[in-house]
Amino acid sequence: MYKSTLQLLRFHFSFFLMPVYWFALSQVLERDWPRALLIFFILHVLVYPASNGYNSYMDRDTSPIGGLEHPPAPTPQLFRITVAMDLLALLLGILISPTFIAGLAIYILASRAYSYRRIRLKRLPVIGYLTVIICQGALVFFIVYHGSHVRRTFDVPPEAMIISSLLIGGFYPLTQIYQHEADRKDGVRTISMLLGLRGSFIFTATIYTVAMLLMTGYFFVTLQIREFYVLATCMLPILVYFFIWAGKVWKDPGKADFANTMRMNLLASLCTNAGFIAVLIMGSA
Repeated sequence: MYKSTLQLLRFHFSFFLMPVYWFALSQVLERDWPRALLIFFILHVLVYPASNGYNSYMDRDTSPIGGLEHPPAPTPQLFRITVAMDLLALLLGILISPTFIAGLAIYILASRAYSYRRIRLKRLPVIGYLTVIICQGALVFFIVYHGSHVRRTFDVPPEAMIISSLLIGGFYPLTQIYQHEADRKDGVRTISMLLGLRGSFIFTATIYTVAMLLMTGYFFVTLQIREFYVLATCMLPILVYFFIWAGKVWKDPGKADFANTMRMNLLASLCTNAGFIAVLIMGSA
């Protein structure tokens, strides 16, 4: 396998999408651990990297992309590998359930439609944004919860699905904030471009506030009060860094760059993953 193929699959980027998995798993009361681990492998080792690779194959980026500052040129091997990974993911889904396979297929098709040149949902700021947050948030929460439950339940908490989409949707514009010029050259108009630099930060703060309010209500209604306080404490550093970074961008728009974006992504992922893993451990004790 070419080195460029491995780089463009960006396996490490799966870490940024991991909080939804831990959130969903933490809410399942009767867990099927072998299937839960298989779902983790399917999503984070196969589906997410394949989506990254396909996006890179279509975009052929020469400027920084999420998790990779100097992306190499993609090769036809990258395309073949992404197809093989998706097919393997769907085949392994047979061990979970037909519903899981259907959800996974929807995710894969939506991901392809997002990047495929003849459809290119990413060029449409609102539709592209909604596609991402629904699929990476609510849909992933649903298939993880459903597939990890011993009875493959369809009784998945809708409030938690909405919260998952809002957590993805709050920070998603900030992942695009340093790519405005590159996207403009490629004919892409992202939600971050539509909002502008300052607007992206205001939008993030608004959506994140709504997510936290809904999360507070959800955790209190489900009597996970102690778990909520632990989760909120873990997420506090995210807010601190966010406002510090926003202040810098207000004074100097050049601070909305790749390095600061990756620091924000890494910190947010570390804190949110830690928080939901803590909730999972507390619920399993």
